[in-house]
Amino acid sequence: MASILFTRGAPSLDIIDQEGLREAAQKAFTDDPGGTFAYGTSVGYVPLRAWLAEQHGVEAEQVLVTNGSMQADAFLFELLVDEGDDVVVEAPTYDRTLLNLRQRGANIHAIELETDGINVDALEKLLESGVRPKLAHIIPNFHNPAGYTLSEAKRTRLLELSAQYDFVLFEDDPYVKVRFEGEPLPTMLSQDENEKVVYASSFSKTMAPGIRCGYLVGPKAVIKSIQDIATTTYISPNMVAQSIVNSYCRSGRLEESVANVRTALRARKDALVAALRRELPEAVFTAPQGGYFMWVELPGVSIDKLVPVAKEHGVEFVKGSDFLLEGGDNAIRLAFSGVTPEQIDEGITRLAAAVRSL
Repeated sequence: MASILFTRGAPSLDIIDQEGLREAAQKAFTDDPGGTFAYGTSVGYVPLRAWLAEQHGVEAEQVLVTNGSMQADAFLFELLVDEGDDVVVEAPTYDRTLLNLRQRGANIHAIELETDGINVDALEKLLESGVRPKLAHIIPNFHNPAGYTLSEAKRTRLLELSAQYDFVLFEDDPYVKVRFEGEPLPTMLSQDENEKVVYASSFSKTMAPGIRCGYLVGPKAVIKSIQDIATTTYISPNMVAQSIVNSYCRSGRLEESVANVRTALRARKDALVAALRRELPEAVFTAPQGGYFMWVELPGVSIDKLVPVAKEHGVEFVKGSDFLLEGGDNAIRLAFSGVTPEQIDEGITRLAAAVRSL
């Protein structure tokens, strides 16, 4: 029996525009072999940098293109976070963010994540107590691991608090394009009047994970400092990948690809919700309006005990406790992006059987 994996936040191969990417690669190689195959610059492939600046309504000097958004995160943390520095994260938050900040010796303050985003009242109390974070890491759209979206009102308050208490608001937004329900909300970057926001995103979720292309947008001084770190790290990032991304974006196929991804993910989300309601009616969750993930609580269930039993039943997921400094013992993250609706239905049937066998 093949295992059904709800573990990886990546699109399955069937919803990746393979033909479009092949055409984009051929065009990149033909139209700009010099720029594509050379070392390039530490800011990334210059035409893609210019395209991104145009998309965000900023100057090119405010953009830096990296090898995936994790590289962007790492550069920003290297610039801003030293051992013992205070940093705010959401609880839960992306496990690699916690790992990176722990490795830097940061003093991490985890603020409860509500279904409409971080608890800004709790954050304000922390700030009023005298804590002065270097940055607050926020995943505003279709949160990993929770699937929640930050409300417009909370986006406004976060901007106000970052200005008042002088910390960087790190808007980590790789899922922004993958909305399949509801109306898009403005980024905090687009409303930043005090140069407090540094924005990160990625093409992994809209184009292909293997492309490894992400980027940062922020104040010129911050981007220039990170450019210096990038220069000493790798001279330049992957020009071949970035040239292909540039070719693909400028071809007009990106929006078509995103539309196909949205359609597929909506069907997968619907299948997951229906299966959970049928097989595990006691499960507590909020269905996301986009993205790849759903946070599910199973009251009274020890996830540590469930993991090996579920594996025996042929289904795997990620423990909620992996995304928290403490707690999450009865929660799991289900990634629905890489499994078909049929696999989702069967996977949740297996999961329910595992829960009942405990």
